[in-house]
Amino acid sequence: MTMLQAPRLQALDGIRHGFFTREGGISQGLYASLNGGLGSDDAPAHVAENRRRVAAAIGADIAHFATVHQVHSPDAVAATAAWDTDARPHADAIVTATPGLAIAVTTADCGPVLFADPQARVIGAAHAGWRGALDGVLASTVAAMERLGAARSRIVAAIGPLIRQPSYEVGAEFAARFAAADPGHVRFFAPAAREDHALFDLGGFIRSQLEAAGIGTIDDLGLCTYADARFFSYRRSVHRRETDYGRHLHAISLAP
Repeated sequence: MTMLQAPRLQALDGIRHGFFTREGGISQGLYASLNGGLGSDDAPAHVAENRRRVAAAIGADIAHFATVHQVHSPDAVAATAAWDTDARPHADAIVTATPGLAIAVTTADCGPVLFADPQARVIGAAHAGWRGALDGVLASTVAAMERLGAARSRIVAAIGPLIRQPSYEVGAEFAARFAAADPGHVRFFAPAAREDHALFDLGGFIRSQLEAAGIGTIDDLGLCTYADARFFSYRRSVHRRETDYGRHLHAISLAP
């Protein structure tokens, strides 16, 4: 199992975290091998074992491993315990101050962001695709952490593997939506080979939203899910006309 770590989060006492690749699980075929996606068509028993392995890798029991039903929203929820699968709230970020509870998000091109305030002992995990990032999921995560006692000036954030600009071609309507929200957003688009298309810098946009929320300490692993075969990629699966795709888990916990 490959567990990638951000240097600034790794340096914090009492904080465990990992950005996981697709390696080290038991799933087969399109899902090989560490598929953590409850919404995929993978065998549920395989997904369950993969999630158990991820929880164990950051020192948590699967009974204390909380995820949400992600819907590309700006919503963040606070957790004190893991939810049953069918009772997971619809949201795209989780925060907690509960020791021993691991929180995680799943991605397959969208941006995973992990957060920690080591002094207040408050952590967060956000799923930031283009829609959630544009609509404010990162600011919502920071605000939810503050309600638990964190201070944004102390928060460390880390951006994990996501689809990077050279691989993220979008149409003119996509770029126009960002420009309508803020004309300054045009800086996150570069010309593409095709007319009326552009290349979108999701990682750069996520960083800008974190900075706008007052986060001054930010790591970015700089890895591309589309270009790097170690990762699942929704866009790659579409280009290959595959019937489904796996999802990564990215998790963080407070040591008991």
